[in-house]
Amino acid sequence: MENLGALAYELRKDVLKMIIAGKGGHIGGDMSVMEILVTLYFDEMNISTENWQDKSRDRFVLSKGHSVEAYYAVLAKKGFFPTEEVIAKFSQFGSPYIGHPNNKLPGIEMNSGSLGHGLPVSVGMALAGKLDQAPYRVYAVMGDGELAEGSVWEAAMAGSQYGLDNLCAVIDRNRLQISGSTEEVMHHDSQIERWTSFGWNAMEAEGNHTASLKAAFAKVRQIKGKPSVIIANTIKGCGSSVMENKVPWHHKVPSQEELEQIMADLEERREALLHE
Repeated sequence: MENLGALAYELRKDVLKMIIAGKGGHIGGDMSVMEILVTLYFDEMNISTENWQDKSRDRFVLSKGHSVEAYYAVLAKKGFFPTEEVIAKFSQFGSPYIGHPNNKLPGIEMNSGSLGHGLPVSVGMALAGKLDQAPYRVYAVMGDGELAEGSVWEAAMAGSQYGLDNLCAVIDRNRLQISGSTEEVMHHDSQIERWTSFGWNAMEAEGNHTASLKAAFAKVRQIKGKPSVIIANTIKGCGSSVMENKVPWHHKVPSQEELEQIMADLEERREALLHE
């Protein structure tokens, strides 16, 4: 596949187009999670339009479902539906491309968006795989604000209890949520220590760098007897200084002037990655 880092910046442009067309969306989290999704879909997971109906395919759940624009952009690039169609119809009346994942669309395992649900469902998927002796792996992406939900930690206990080494959770650790910083809203102690205490293999990665993510996923595949979690340290609004680390960009729609600057910044970074 082409340079994954450059691809992530190209797909950020599609996210912007969706949000402009739909007059809304969760742009900050879209930008922070993009490299995670690109690395999963174009390097790590066994999933494609060809094997979508195959029971041995890997499973993916976007628990932080409000970042659906990034998810749609990646699935479209993967060939599950046309990019032009999702941009034109995103968040329009009667459109299947709604503001949270819609499992009526090909490539999407479950509807999500009510935070705290994705990991419990993923535990169930992974446990089913173990019972069936199936080869698939299960991946769940959560937001760091989502970790305040109690159901996450019930799922963490269950994942450890059943030794689900076919399960990998990824935390989009951008340190901002809708109402402020995660440390102000609900303080995070060491996530490595917390997940380890729940019986998980825990590690950190640079979440906006595909090479770091690829290395982390490779290590996870070697872990036996317990589930794994990758704390992916990211930047909310990654891609342009207009948005980066600014709370209002959780779901802000850019003005024309902001749009032009963001698009220019994304292209500059994409070009830099192509010529590294």
